[in-house]
Amino acid sequence: MKISTRFSDAIHILAFIHIYKEQIPLSSETIAGSIETSPVMVRKLMGELRRAGLIETTHGTPDPKLAKTTDQISLLDVYLAVEKDKPLFQIDYKTNPDCIVGGNIQETLKEYYNQAEVAAKAKLNSIKLSDVIDTILVKQKEKEAFKRQTEQ
Repeated sequence: MKISTRFSDAIHILAFIHIYKEQIPLSSETIAGSIETSPVMVRKLMGELRRAGLIETTHGTPDPKLAKTTDQISLLDVYLAVEKDKPLFQIDYKTNPDCIVGGNIQETLKEYYNQAEVAAKAKLNSIKLSDVIDTILVKQKEKEAFKRQTEQ
């Protein structure tokens, strides 16, 4: 089963918009080049982010803007914008009901998955886009410092 990257791509788009605002044209083609995906996928995700009130766009112009400050956007906001009510964990309901495990696994896992999902969403709600951007910028600064050190 292929795991979706829509959530991480949406965070990528928001961070890219913030970091590169007023520096380069923020076209879907430019953003897609950073994510290494298609501009169509970027436009779809940006549409979902716009409908969720996280970005503002003007049709036909490569100038999206964050609709809120980075410390007002949680990762849960982003997750809900692109994944909607999709559960974090999927239970396999095609099991043998006559087997001890197959006949009881769904109800058992449902309880644990629910607890894990609540905890994960609470954590995502506590992490702000500003935290992600700060970490990106720190990591970039460390890479640049390491590169300078190795060139000397």
